[in-house]
Amino acid sequence: MRKKWRIQVAVTGVCVAVLLAGCAASYECLFPPLDVVEQVDLARYAGTWYEIAKYPTWFQTGCTGAIAEYTPLADGTIRVVNTCEPIDSGPQDRIEGVARVADPTTNAKLTVQFPGSPFPAPYWVLELGADYEYAVVGEPSRLFLWILSRTPTLDDATYQGILDRLPAKGYDPARLEPGQPAAAGE
Repeated sequence: MRKKWRIQVAVTGVCVAVLLAGCAASYECLFPPLDVVEQVDLARYAGTWYEIAKYPTWFQTGCTGAIAEYTPLADGTIRVVNTCEPIDSGPQDRIEGVARVADPTTNAKLTVQFPGSPFPAPYWVLELGADYEYAVVGEPSRLFLWILSRTPTLDDATYQGILDRLPAKGYDPARLEPGQPAAAGE
């Protein structure tokens, strides 16, 4: 399944590159502005995040219980390890990549690159809980969206608040599909 992720990530990268070709890498020329959080402390952001909900993606088809692990590296990049359990039987699916800060003023705009992808993809932190207990991650085209939590579940009031704010960001909450809770410590 790892090969499947690599191929799909590569296709996504090529599509984004083609879209940006005439825009000198400026997302604003293609998409409405998308606000990010004022500041992300990358040391606090590091660690384990559980997928609570997401827009369906072809590269996560057949996966459940997705978990992302972010580890700051000495060179200023961030190691990204995404895992999930296949819906059918089989070994855990795992892909490792690297994230780089694209906007050092806020640290809220990053790019992530996975093996097999010729171009990095935008990873923008749109919302972040006061105690870094949840995060909402998207990107300028609004094709991708993830709601993440430090725990395998998120309380209903917090989740509903996120859903209520998504339309103002240009996201349709009806497109979200719930993630399947992963067992803590996986």
